[in-house]
Amino acid sequence: MSFLDHLEELRWLLIRSTLAILICGVIAFIFSKFIFDNIIFAPASGDFLTYQFFCDLANKYDLDKSFCITELPFKIQSRRMDGQFSTDIWTSITAGFILAFPVILWEFWKFIRPALYDRERKYAMAFLFSASLLFFLGVLFGYFIIVPLSINFLGNYSISNIIENMIDIDSYISLIKTTVISCGLIFELPIIIYFLSKTGLVSAEFLRNYRKYAYVIMLIVAAVVTPPDVVSQVIVTVPLAILYELSIFIAVRIGKKSEITKAN
Repeated sequence: MSFLDHLEELRWLLIRSTLAILICGVIAFIFSKFIFDNIIFAPASGDFLTYQFFCDLANKYDLDKSFCITELPFKIQSRRMDGQFSTDIWTSITAGFILAFPVILWEFWKFIRPALYDRERKYAMAFLFSASLLFFLGVLFGYFIIVPLSINFLGNYSISNIIENMIDIDSYISLIKTTVISCGLIFELPIIIYFLSKTGLVSAEFLRNYRKYAYVIMLIVAAVVTPPDVVSQVIVTVPLAILYELSIFIAVRIGKKSEITKAN
C-alpha cells in the first residue's frame, strides 16, 4: 500500500471509531438520568459503598475515620443557562467513548494487522479481550477508588471556615471523566509495553532501571488522593505496582523471543 492508501485506511478507522462513539453516546444520552443519579453523583453521597468500605476498615483496625461521613460538605451547582444541557451532551459522549472502546481497539487492530506476521495475527481476539478487560478494570478502579478518595479529600479541604464550597458541575464532572479515562488508559500499560518491546523501543532492563522512580511516583499519587494511613495508600499503590511488574514480565518474554528469532 502507498502512503496515501495508508492515510485513507486511517481516515476510515477514525470515521468508524467516531460513529461507534456517537452511537454509544446516543444510548448513554437516552439513559442519562440513570447515569447521573446512580453513577455520576453517587460518589458525592456519604453512603457511597467506597466510603462505607473504608469506614468499616477504619473501625476495624482503628485507622483514620475521615470516611465515616453522612454527607460531604459541598453542593454541586450549575451557573450557566446551558450548563446542564451541555454537561449532559459531553458526558454522554464520554460514556460513548468508554462503551465503544472495544470497537476502537478492533479498528486499531485491523489497521496494524497487515504489518504483523501470520502467527501474530492469530492473537487478535486475545488482544481485544485483554486490552478491553484492562481498560474497563482501570475505569472501575478509577471510579470506585480514585474518584471517591479525591472527592472526599478535595471536598473536605478548607483554607478558612468562612468559605462555603459550591462546586460547579463542570468541575465535578471533569474530575470524574479525567480520572476514570486516565485510569483506564494507565491500565493499558502492559499492552503498550508489549508493542514498544516488539519494536525495540523499550526493554526489560530499561523498566528495571527506572523501577524505583516509578514506585516513587505511585507512592506520591497514593499519598495525595488518600487519607494519611498506610492501608488506604497500599490499596491504591498495589494495583499500579502489579501493572508495572506485569509490564516488566512482558518485556522479558518479548526480549527472549527476539533473541531466539535472531539465533535461528
